[in-house]
Amino acid sequence: MDWVEWVRALFALLATLALIGLAFLVARRLGMVGGVRQGADRRLRVVESLMLDPRRKLLLVRCDDREHLLLVGPGGDRKLDTAPAKPAQTTGEPLA
Repeated sequence: MDWVEWVRALFALLATLALIGLAFLVARRLGMVGGVRQGADRRLRVVESLMLDPRRKLLLVRCDDREHLLLVGPGGDRKLDTAPAKPAQTTGEPLA
């Protein structure tokens, strides 16, 4: 290989890496990258999920001290029920 081909390959590699870095910076700036906060200050979480069929899913979502049962599907989302949240179960004792 001639040295010109090596320089061309190195330039192509650097340009590709620069484009990947630029795409990452744009995604981070738009809020697409960064993950979800971990810790006790989160108010919303999915307690349980159940697939009914390939298109519909039941979600049990906890927000503050309430639990909401949601039916999610392509035809729209529906809130089926709302109830006070139950206290978290301890993992030390087996369930009967």
